[in-house]
Amino acid sequence: MSEPQRPQGAYEFFDFEPATDDMASEVQRGLKSSPKVISPKFFYDARGSQLFEQITELDEYYLTRTEMSLFDAHLPEIAEVLGDNLCLIEYGSGSSKKIRKVLETVSPSAYVPVDISQDHLKENAWALYQDFPHLDVFPVCADITQQFALPEAVADRIKVGFFPGSSIGNFEPQLAQSFLRNVRAVLGAGGALIIGVDRKKTVSVLERAYNDADGVTAAFNLNLLAHLNARLEGNFDLGGFEHDARYNEAQGCIQMFLRSRAEQTVEIAGITVEFETSEELHTENSYKYHPEEFADLCATAGFQIDRQWSDPQDYFTLYLLRC
Repeated sequence: MSEPQRPQGAYEFFDFEPATDDMASEVQRGLKSSPKVISPKFFYDARGSQLFEQITELDEYYLTRTEMSLFDAHLPEIAEVLGDNLCLIEYGSGSSKKIRKVLETVSPSAYVPVDISQDHLKENAWALYQDFPHLDVFPVCADITQQFALPEAVADRIKVGFFPGSSIGNFEPQLAQSFLRNVRAVLGAGGALIIGVDRKKTVSVLERAYNDADGVTAAFNLNLLAHLNARLEGNFDLGGFEHDARYNEAQGCIQMFLRSRAEQTVEIAGITVEFETSEELHTENSYKYHPEEFADLCATAGFQIDRQWSDPQDYFTLYLLRC
């Protein structure tokens, strides 16, 4: 006698048609600015995503393994605190390992991944829908930095946001506050947020994490130029730039740059860009927070800290916030 089929959860895709900057115009603006800057979102073509996965496995890059260890130790407690009838909202359709661990342990009845990249979102959401047959999956194509409407089907469920990987650190502090305010508005009264935050620590530890001995982070940073070349008919010479990442003590963040090895001219997106020797192209900020600094940020955004857990070295903190 064959086993009865398990009931399949609901699936529906919601496209809010988020406004996106024209890539060429955005790159042109960044290269014409002083100092020159390119958004870190352009790291992530297929090769960039592969390289970042390699970064997360590096000895020097403590962030991912430390956060995963905190998940292993404390997600069962989070699940108990949150209870049932949950809708998990993931901000950015990110690491499959992290979201799968949360879905398995917290066991929400609905999952709403939110991302501006429609193809990436559909692929990830459908894979999870196939692997978690009881789960209602409602992917939402929207800008995570803005407020957006949740599907009507989850209206009666407790909303729990999920924003891991210290991605909050990629926002300038004022924009981080605005982001958290928008998250609070989406989650609503009674909502909660699971968020991972990298902490300030010894500068040597921070700088090693972004300057690994195998050069994987350097390759990841330089691949941004290859991505721009492919998308915008550019002629960046990857050999003409070198990776640099250093901690800015005054701002409390790691800053990544690509430094020009010589005077050179680049043609891209219909413009000509001149680089002087040693001129830097700024590609990323990654802010770090002491617990009291993050508590202040949460308070100004309308969240309070319900619980928090750190690793024995105090490198990283996992928070459960309440609206």
